[in-house]
Parts: sequence; C-alpha cells; structure tokens
Amino acid sequence: MSDKKLKSQIESLLFISGKPVKYQKLAKVLEAKTKEVKEAINELNEEYREQERGLSMAIKRDSAQLVSAPANAGFVQKLVIQELQGDLSKAALETLTIILYRSPITRAEVEMIRGVNCIYILRNLLLRGLITKKDSQEDARVSVYEASFDFLKHLGVSKVEELPNYRELREKIEIVKNEDNSDNESGAGGEEEVTQDKEKENSNSV
Repeated sequence: MSDKKLKSQIESLLFISGKPVKYQKLAKVLEAKTKEVKEAINELNEEYREQERGLSMAIKRDSAQLVSAPANAGFVQKLVIQELQGDLSKAALETLTIILYRSPITRAEVEMIRGVNCIYILRNLLLRGLITKKDSQEDARVSVYEASFDFLKHLGVSKVEELPNYRELREKIEIVKNEDNSDNESGAGGEEEVTQDKEKENSNSV
C-alpha cells in the first residue's frame, strides 16, 4: 500500500469516527503495521501545518483524533454558538424523535433507520443538552444515546414511557429498523446465490 493511499484511508476513518482512535485499531482495520499508521498520522499532521489546512491531529501516546486547526478556533466557536442558538433542523428533529422513542440506541442504529451519517447531528444534540451518551450495558465498547432528563422535564414527563403514543411509535421505529436489517441480509443472500450459480456453471463447463 502506498503512503498516499494509507494517509487517505486514515483521514477518512478519523473523520467518520469523530473521536480518538487507537493506532492498533486503525492498523487492524487497514491491515497495516502500527508503526506505519503512526508514521502516516505524523506526516498528515505535518502536511496540515505546512499547508495551513483547516484540520489538525490531536495526537496522544497511542491514539489520534482529527480536529479543527487551533488557528480557526474563533470561527468554529461562532458557528457552534449559532447552531446552539438556532432552531433544530428537520434532520435533527428526526434524529431526536428516534432517540426519544427508541432509546437506548447506538449511533449505528440511528444511522440505519435514517439512512445517513448522523455524527454531527448527534454532537449538536449533545451540546444542546437534549440527549446523553453512555456506555452500553451489553457491550462497554459501544456507546448508546438517550434523551436527557432535563429535556424530558421540558416535555413535561419524567420518563420516555410517558411520551404521547410511546408504544405505537416505538413499534413503528422498530419495524423500520428490522426492515433495514432484512434488506441488508437479503441483499447479501442474493449475492451469495449468484456466486453459487456462477460456481455451478463453471464446474459444469469443466
């Protein structure tokens, strides 16, 4: 793998993650050596500085995170303040509704239901104090999102079960999620059948 390609892949993974990622994890995903990953990250960070890019690397001993350049902190802060003070977008309201009626829920599950990347919407909702993030009881490596207690109080309820049409809407969201899962599984099954058919054709022709 070329250095350029490795750096491009690392950049994509760190961008999507939105949090510190360990070198070993990146190396495992990219099927590269940890030393190569570390060197590529250092080179990326140097390129950001030399080219005065809007990105930077927050590097720790065993992990790295893609962040905005410190020189642009003032502008980033202005944007964040505007986001927090402004009305929620339609996408943010949809995401918040899913979390309200389907919590605790992982980011992957939210994105499966909505069909798009939700990392920045979730960040916005967290900053506004509308949702909370914690480790899953089933798997501590996975984070789940829930409506914050303050937000529930603002809605006039003390728990999500008291929300209007809670059971009905939760069931509908669960149906959508299950349909997405079945579509993915059927798609994979279809590909497997095609592969098996091709193998049969090849074996018959020999």
